[in-house]
Amino acid sequence: MSYLILRVMINALSIVVAVKLVDGITFSGEWWKMIIVGAVFGIVNSIIKPLVQFFTIPFIVLTLGLFTLIINTLMLELTAALSGTFNLGFRISGFWSAFWGAIIVSIVSMLLSWITGLKRMRYYKNTDKWQE
Repeated sequence: MSYLILRVMINALSIVVAVKLVDGITFSGEWWKMIIVGAVFGIVNSIIKPLVQFFTIPFIVLTLGLFTLIINTLMLELTAALSGTFNLGFRISGFWSAFWGAIIVSIVSMLLSWITGLKRMRYYKNTDKWQE
């Protein structure tokens, strides 16, 4: 459970940094709605992103992995679209804003995961305990 909470918080903080740094990305809601946006982003990345990556393997291989930047951009845009559906206040205006936002979210998320030790956390099903 602590892994999930930490992952959602890292997603939310990464999106907040993107909102602050990229002009075309805005957030106009209460602070707690950003946590929900982080959860939506996590769900999109854990369910939809693997499917998109699977079906675009030829493009990923052909572009030596650079197509994953486009996939990350589309996942951030999908999060913004779902945010609009749920009135969470997260908006992106245009592809390039989403592109730069996806790069920032990826970098900040990687750094925060490294700082918090999230990458070292493992859940062992046999023991039902978190271990590092």
